[in-house]
Amino acid sequence: MKKFFSVTKRFIQETDNLLLILIIATSIFGVLMVYSTTRCILEDGQTIARDATVMIIAAVAGILLTLVISAIDYEFIMKLWPIIGGFCILLMVVTLIFGVAPEARPDSKCWLAIGDIYFQSSELVKIGYLITYSMHLELLRDKINNLSSIILLGIHAMIPIGLVVLTGDMGSALVFIFMTLGMLFFAGLHWGYFACGGILTLAVSPLIWLYVFSDYQKKRFLALIRPEQFEDESYQQLLGLNALGSGGFWGTGFAKGVYTQGGIVPESENDMIFTAIGEETGFFGCMVALGLLFAIVYKIIKIAKKTRDFSTQIFCYGMAVMISSQILINIGMCLMILPVIGITLPFFSAGGSSTLCLYIGIGLVFSIYRFNRSREAVNFRLSRISTPFSEF
Repeated sequence: MKKFFSVTKRFIQETDNLLLILIIATSIFGVLMVYSTTRCILEDGQTIARDATVMIIAAVAGILLTLVISAIDYEFIMKLWPIIGGFCILLMVVTLIFGVAPEARPDSKCWLAIGDIYFQSSELVKIGYLITYSMHLELLRDKINNLSSIILLGIHAMIPIGLVVLTGDMGSALVFIFMTLGMLFFAGLHWGYFACGGILTLAVSPLIWLYVFSDYQKKRFLALIRPEQFEDESYQQLLGLNALGSGGFWGTGFAKGVYTQGGIVPESENDMIFTAIGEETGFFGCMVALGLLFAIVYKIIKIAKKTRDFSTQIFCYGMAVMISSQILINIGMCLMILPVIGITLPFFSAGGSSTLCLYIGIGLVFSIYRFNRSREAVNFRLSRISTPFSEF
């Protein structure tokens, strides 16, 4: 029993407890908001909606999974990168063949139906990609600016991005692009490559608009400029803006928002959950939510700066970029600055697969923190040792 308490104490001491508290607090906030946004769809006799139940299970299981992964040496996980990469490709191919599209997103067949459960494959592939790409960058660390290295890294990036695009999940593809650019930047890629990439993107953007985007996706962009002309595509964001504005500074109160409780804003429990936060908790609640999220990002960056290994440093930076890009894209959608492209708000939006996969990545960050932490020297005593100097 004494040994158990000793091991437990050491486990707690080697855990980034501030980051753990931030994650738990953010998860609780997220669960409460999902519960509030789904009260309007409760049937007679129900006390909690299915989405809220799934969110609670995913949050509790995710936090436990985070702690379990944190106890595993990250070096063991990172060395499995070829297997992880192969599994991710296989998972996306299976999704490409057997994927289904829920009613809310008919344009995106990026989900695997497992009974009554929908699993979004790209969420797990994001974490796998962070592992494989950071290891690839470590292998090419000393020659990252060679053209041959850029070609190899480009091919590596295009495999998951291409597969995600083929499933119709343009939002996740955009996050993959941000993750790639972020990891390349922190790995030391020369700015000239970024400049050339930006120029090339501008040059091919007309072709992307004509041949990559569907008519539905084009209308989403055009709705930002002329919402009155594209009413069907803009109504969700316009209602969301009304909900946000109605909250004022302090909000209407938990589970008291007219828009939220009336189910007026479509997907208010998912992509548009920030509008519910704004209505029921006001500007103050929005700032608390964003403060918690960016505090998590800040802590991950601090861990990245202290890690010994280049690959895990890049992994942490990639995690920070992934979470940050999803936050900015989601908020941009809710504020009608960006088109609706199906990006969830981390820790807040309903969705068991996205939430659980996020915790897997966070668990690896905890492992990196734990096994890079300077441990105290163990006190020991040697006895009955004879030396030539014993007489002195």
